[in-house]
Amino acid sequence: MATDRCIGAAMCAMTAPEVFTQDDDGVVRLLPGGAERAGDPRVREAARACPVQAITLHGRVGS
Repeated sequence: MATDRCIGAAMCAMTAPEVFTQDDDGVVRLLPGGAERAGDPRVREAARACPVQAITLHGRVGS
């Protein structure tokens, strides 16, 4: 996740709260273990919903 691009819209945190969280500064962060959930449909939707495309999925995302 490109935190330098994050504008704090929190679409990802609302879509996949078990993977993303928003810190006190409004920047969204990946929770521990979140990277292993890249194949989860909610994570893919969170990436699509990001208004600045700050989320990039790697690995097997088609599972």
